[in-house]
Amino acid sequence: MAPAPTTVVASPTPSAVSAAPTGPIGADGKPLKPCCSCPETKKARDQCVFNKGEENCLDFIKAHQQCLRDLGFKI
Repeated sequence: MAPAPTTVVASPTPSAVSAAPTGPIGADGKPLKPCCSCPETKKARDQCVFNKGEENCLDFIKAHQQCLRDLGFKI
């Protein structure tokens, strides 16, 4: 009977584990999260999509994307 094949799992490099976040940083020094940024444009976008459908809200969607880009998110 042949021996069972072994599985090799690569572990992350130390530099990858301790790398600093590359996203935008808020005024408090903490990294910003896209889900919590631009609440005004996000709310308007979400309400429009809910009420009218995504295809009818492109201006709201683009405005929210631009707000995120202005904060430094790469979307």
